[in-house]
Amino acid sequence: MAEQPFDVAVVGAGIIGLATARALTRRRPGLRAVVLEKEDGIARHQTGHSSGVVHSGVYYAPGSLKARLCVEGAAALERFCDEHGIPVNRCGKVIVAVDGSELTRLEELHRRAVANGVAGAALIERDRLLELEPHVAGVRALHVPGTAVVDFGLVSAALAADLAAVGVDVLTGREVTGIARRPGTVVLETGGGPVEARHVVVCAGLHSDRVAMLAGGAREPRIVPFRGDYHILRPERRELVNGLVYPVPDPAFPFLGVHTTLRPDGSIWLGPNALLATGREAYKRHQVDVRDLAGSLASPGFRRLARRNWRLGLVETARGYSRRLFVAAARRLLPELRPDDVLPGPSGIRAQALARDGSLVDDFVFDGDGAVLGVRNAPSPGATSSLAIAEEIADRAEQAFWPS
Repeated sequence: MAEQPFDVAVVGAGIIGLATARALTRRRPGLRAVVLEKEDGIARHQTGHSSGVVHSGVYYAPGSLKARLCVEGAAALERFCDEHGIPVNRCGKVIVAVDGSELTRLEELHRRAVANGVAGAALIERDRLLELEPHVAGVRALHVPGTAVVDFGLVSAALAADLAAVGVDVLTGREVTGIARRPGTVVLETGGGPVEARHVVVCAGLHSDRVAMLAGGAREPRIVPFRGDYHILRPERRELVNGLVYPVPDPAFPFLGVHTTLRPDGSIWLGPNALLATGREAYKRHQVDVRDLAGSLASPGFRRLARRNWRLGLVETARGYSRRLFVAAARRLLPELRPDDVLPGPSGIRAQALARDGSLVDDFVFDGDGAVLGVRNAPSPGATSSLAIAEEIADRAEQAFWPS
């Protein structure tokens, strides 16, 4: 490890933390940076459990950070993959209105896509939908031909290799347990000893609020983890789906609903559901982290969200334990799907910031000051937007850390 203090320490070696370290060192050649990661490898949580979709920017409110950084990030990500020889499957996506009651919402998605600059997004009628997806039920759809899938683990490895090439260490097994500010420096207590840096950037994903609070940041918004379980379509039934098929989102429900995802390896995932996770890293149903679960249940935002959405929560829980109920939900889009067509799949956990009023914090959130900056909320499309988020952080660092 280079002689301390470092110019910048980045906390978190997921795709956003790695991209941020790369952006900072490209902006300022010779910058002495280090990346601290609590796990024994990179991209072990949200990045490594991602569905792999490179989102296009359809869903997000025009003018929001999500809308801008998703579109910019998707373009930057595809350029990065081309430069590093990482395969990108530009398979396209359809968002399907199953019946007439969903057409107004579908048209609003098209309006957002156009406003956000999503290339090629177009409303298509049933005959064109059946050409793209012969087994999908729907009366109309929004076709987004530029939507792609990629292995974000490979992207993270390439980012780490770029950092190694300019002498930036990614130190694993270095969970940050304390942060002390001193005149001109910040000392981070880690499992491998203290690390001193003049400036710190927190990209801690599932633990972003806790690390921010260690640095003296605000308690709100808090992260509440939601687990999503996938099923995998049996290989012999893959002809049911050609690419990415999504329902029109229900405004009464805070997530996108069950959809299909073509994976980089050619497999098809169906899902996810959306359940309160019993721990920020509880990927299996039997795992419970008492501290995490108690924190979620004590959150004023979660209690208000639960009161408003308890019926949907019961439905999602039932689908999580019943393959038949899960398949019944998926049959709205794929009427030919049968319970024995699917196998149990992986799970992921979404780090979702909740406001005290129980609303999901919809946009990306950055916070900090002249010594410590951080990403407080960057759920999906965080991986897609990672390179653009990194440039946003670099812009903020130029103003906060090195004002002219």
